[in-house]
Order: sequence, then C-alpha cells, then structure tokens
Amino acid sequence: MTLALFDLDHTLLKGDSDYQWGQFLIGKGLVEPEQYAAANLYFFEQYKQGVLDIHAYSAFAFEPLSEHSMAELAVLHREFMVSVIQPLITDAARQLVEQHREQGHTLMVITATNSFITRPIVEAFGIPHLLATEPKVVDGRYT
Repeated sequence: MTLALFDLDHTLLKGDSDYQWGQFLIGKGLVEPEQYAAANLYFFEQYKQGVLDIHAYSAFAFEPLSEHSMAELAVLHREFMVSVIQPLITDAARQLVEQHREQGHTLMVITATNSFITRPIVEAFGIPHLLATEPKVVDGRYT
C-alpha cells in the first residue's frame, strides 16, 4: 500500500483554514472583533514562528465552538466552505490529489487544525482519512 500524505494549510489550500475560520467568525459578528482578531493574529504568528502554545491556542479556538449547537455550527461551516474555502482550493491541488487517487494510493491529510474546521474541507477533496486535533464533545456539544 502506498500512502499519500498531505498537509492542508498552504499546501492543498492557498491559505490557512484555521486563521480564516477566525476571520469568518469576526465577519459574522460571532466574536468580539478587536480582541478576537488580535488573539487570532497572535496565535497565527506564534504558529508561523514554530512556538505556538497549543494548550492556550486550543482553549482560544474551541471556545466559539462551545457557544453554538452542532446544527448552528454546521450551517456556519457550510457558509464558510462556500465563501472562504472554495476560493482557496486550486486546480493544481485538486489535480495532485486526483493523481494519487488514480494511482491507487491511500489518501490522508495530517493537520494541527481541528477536525471541525478541516473534516469538511478534506471531504471536499474526496480524501477519506484525516488526522487532526479533535475537540472534545460532551452531550452533543463542543466543550
């Protein structure tokens, strides 16, 4: 079996899905804009420098998920996919994935971005396997 491993952000996407999700939340008025934008940029810069405090970041990233039902989040993510993510998917990325699929390779995305954000993106590529940060769910809600 040949395994084709892909990163998502700045690889299959011409941008960062996690950072863009934060910007999307700001644009929808679902988070306090100035404070959230500053924190989102701070964590994004930490990530780019390779010094991200994953625990602090996870608390920040998961908090907005905990404030909405799964149904509300699904609606938001569908809008996010259409308005933000689809424009970040290049023909070259689709062709690369398809090349590996045609060769019979097992396709997988590995990303530090959480599965709420990434699973629908990975599914849009038709990639069946995802290794991502998993937010905790209790009683049908993110915590």
